[in-house]
Amino acid sequence: MTAGPPLLPILRRLVAEQGPLTVAAYMALALGHPRHGYYRTRDPFGARGDFTTAAEISQLFGEALAVWTALMWASLGRPAPVNLVELGPGRGTLMADVIRTLARIAPDLAAAARLLLVETSPTLRAKQETALRGQAAQWHESFSTVPPGPMILLANEFFDALPIRQFARAGGAWRERLVDWDEAAGALSFRAGPPLAGAVPPALAAAPDGAVYEINPAATALAEEIGARLAAAPGAALAIDYGRAQTAAGDTLAAIEGGRKDSDPLSAPGEADLTAHVDFEALATAFAKGGAHCFGPVTQGDLLRALGIEARLEALSARADAVQAAALAAGARRLIAPEGMGTIFLALAAASPGISPPPGFAPRGLARPGSP
Repeated sequence: MTAGPPLLPILRRLVAEQGPLTVAAYMALALGHPRHGYYRTRDPFGARGDFTTAAEISQLFGEALAVWTALMWASLGRPAPVNLVELGPGRGTLMADVIRTLARIAPDLAAAARLLLVETSPTLRAKQETALRGQAAQWHESFSTVPPGPMILLANEFFDALPIRQFARAGGAWRERLVDWDEAAGALSFRAGPPLAGAVPPALAAAPDGAVYEINPAATALAEEIGARLAAAPGAALAIDYGRAQTAAGDTLAAIEGGRKDSDPLSAPGEADLTAHVDFEALATAFAKGGAHCFGPVTQGDLLRALGIEARLEALSARADAVQAAALAAGARRLIAPEGMGTIFLALAAASPGISPPPGFAPRGLARPGSP
């Protein structure tokens, strides 16, 4: 076998010993292997990384989410202290912008907030510590260790990186898609497992051969856990990601390298980001199963407009020089325009029962879904 990613021989040996892997198991190792996992070994964000998040594009994104956080805190009765939690904080840019803005618009909340970041990557933790220097932040390996109590949780481009399972229709039956080792090709390859009854929703049971259906057990389990926290104490959660408003068939698994999504997901395990579209209907169902009330999804563009991003852009531009104003406008356009992230990215909110619809949202089922 030719030299390749250091994780490849580990996966080959694992397949030889245990048999083909589920897509979820493969993703979990490719992204989170302790020594060779993608998120364990690098900073993937920004111009030198493989992708850029909304918070890295413009400070306007974090400032808008700070407005949402402050308004939700007021709706919750201004609990103090309150856990301000972020899942997958990247470089810490979003939380830094949120807490900086809260210090200006809601100083009581800034003082009451306990910053809790859920991050597994040592590399990214170091970046976050730098971004949040001077803040009394705490880090957690998983949400399960976040202390109970009133909470406002932010998850931007987090759920798309959680491991999915895939099912493919072949030979008139639904079968789990597995990752196997092709000895002749000297590479990983997909293959179909045995037929599985009840693997997909009844509406897709008779789909044509070639159809693919995805589920994300890690995402729904976490959403249910968050929903239970929101049912037990005053709180709210906001999830923003690219995905689908309703459950549907489709193969969305992708590898991202250098900002491109056309890489083979199996060709460079541990060297490329792996991602899949978020099923917001399944996510909302899981939040509700935990006991929370859900709102949305709405498009990212609609949410940011409702939070005043355009007025904030105008205020900042009035104090900026021409170059700075142009950069601010370009960043805002990328965040809210349909040709940018405005309609591809969706936002879903969950809150404790009895809380009024969060800012930017109507009760679930009444909000206008996006067009992923």
